[in-house]
Amino acid sequence: MKFYLQLFWSFFKIGAFTLGGGYVMIPLIEQEIVGRRHWISTGEFAEALALAQAAPGPIAINSAVFIGFKIRGIKGVLTTVLGTVIPSFVAILIIAIFFTNIRDNEVITRIFKGLRPAVVALIAVSFVKLLQKNNFVWIYVLISVLAALAVFLFKISPVIVILIAATGGIVFNRK
Repeated sequence: MKFYLQLFWSFFKIGAFTLGGGYVMIPLIEQEIVGRRHWISTGEFAEALALAQAAPGPIAINSAVFIGFKIRGIKGVLTTVLGTVIPSFVAILIIAIFFTNIRDNEVITRIFKGLRPAVVALIAVSFVKLLQKNNFVWIYVLISVLAALAVFLFKISPVIVILIAATGGIVFNRK
């Protein structure tokens, strides 16, 4: 029981202090689960992350599912997912209750504007760490830039970009 409380608390802290989406959680999960707790190896984390990215749905929940399963099976999944979801659920509930009172508050608006660059930086850290795990191959950087340009400038559907990237991965990474 103590282990499940530690597992829940680890994901609860990550869920509570992560702003900006699931990709921001990745370095925090890795630091806690791989670096601090040593519950899984770096390789196992990379595998879970690859599965989480490939599966449909939010990466934060998918990561919690795959890591929880790797650590303790179905009970681990329930523990990690609840730990990840409860902070967001409570925050959204509180915001929904009080939003009408704060939506025009200049201080709140400034806080969120100040958080944007930090969120972008955390996502960039996740990207760089993923590159480091793959021996920082420049082709990954080039493909990432081209994919971003395809979506942003040329308005190509992200689904098409993902399908092309997946097909490229299958074709060019055969053993």
